[in-house]
Amino acid sequence: MRPVTRIQAAAIASGMPPVEDAAGETWMMTYLDMMTLLLVVTMAMLALAGKGHERTRHGSSFSGPPVFTMKGLTSVEVPGALLLVPAVEPEPVAAPEPVAIVEPEPAKPTTQDLLNELPLDQLGNDIEVVTNESSVSFRISSEILFPSGQSDLNLGGLAVLHKLIAVLDSVPHKLIVAGHTDTQDIRSARFPSNWELSSARAGSVVRYLQANGIQPGRLAAIGYADTRPLADNATPEGRARNRRVELILER
Repeated sequence: MRPVTRIQAAAIASGMPPVEDAAGETWMMTYLDMMTLLLVVTMAMLALAGKGHERTRHGSSFSGPPVFTMKGLTSVEVPGALLLVPAVEPEPVAAPEPVAIVEPEPAKPTTQDLLNELPLDQLGNDIEVVTNESSVSFRISSEILFPSGQSDLNLGGLAVLHKLIAVLDSVPHKLIVAGHTDTQDIRSARFPSNWELSSARAGSVVRYLQANGIQPGRLAAIGYADTRPLADNATPEGRARNRRVELILER
């Protein structure tokens, strides 16, 4: 009686008719070994996969290949999320620098404006009013104001200057008193030349104006001697015209 092989025994156990094994059990042994090896490899892979999942869940620093979860694979971005542009804060606009407003300078009064302010009808015939672009002058002959060769005001001179007080006091402008002489030399202990005489006469008029209420800050006295003649000094009439005192209101 022939011995029963493992294949035939397996077939009898399963209720199938036994099959004759012509080639013997050699191929079956190889097949079973391969299946056993596949089973071992599969069990090892499942064990490794389970350990990787545990490390990911507990936050371990696993440096192996990334583990993909169902939630990560099935998550969907919000429609249009990739097209959103981050808002940009607008740059602050610098406030414009304040513009300095330059007030126009008040126009200086003209000579005619100055004349309109003065009560000239009170002056009489002994005072000559002379105007130019920048001033108004009151011209008085030295024969009316002073004795010959002297700088002290006489009674006639005091009366004429008294008429000017109200006119000069009606405006705040600066007042220059200028003394003038002719070309005839004067030589005395008091006045060595016409420079001293013309300056002394201008100073006498200034002292009188200040004593009668004209503010001293407005007043100035100057002597020109014979350097600014009005007429020819070769004639008595010309010399008489050059001997004068002028009170100049500067606008």
